[in-house]
Amino acid sequence: VQLQASGGGLVQTGGSLRLSCRASGCTFRMSTIAWFRQASGKDREFVVGIFRGTTAYYGESVKDRFTISRDNAQNTAYLQMNSLKPEDTAVYYCALDERLILSSMRQADQYNYWGQGTLVTVSS
Repeated sequence: VQLQASGGGLVQTGGSLRLSCRASGCTFRMSTIAWFRQASGKDREFVVGIFRGTTAYYGESVKDRFTISRDNAQNTAYLQMNSLKPEDTAVYYCALDERLILSSMRQADQYNYWGQGTLVTVSS
């Protein structure tokens, strides 16, 4: 399984970015896919995920600002980020697992496959 993340960049406070994560080598539509982020000096944090192609779950800090979606025909997940804040600055990673259980969804160490990370910088 390979994940290719893209779409990061520099944006001003209040701006928007859309990240993409293209997967290959997996049964994408049945997999759980999530976005995590890691700011400098901090632990990796769960941002949002779609459990086995059904329901989306959001981290508290991004609710009402970020939206995850997926295009199963393109094996691609997207993260639309609006109303960005300086505290959203981090390297964003997409992660995928084909056997994850719901209770483990927010735990980074439960995912077997990771993209390479894409840097999002929000200037104040």
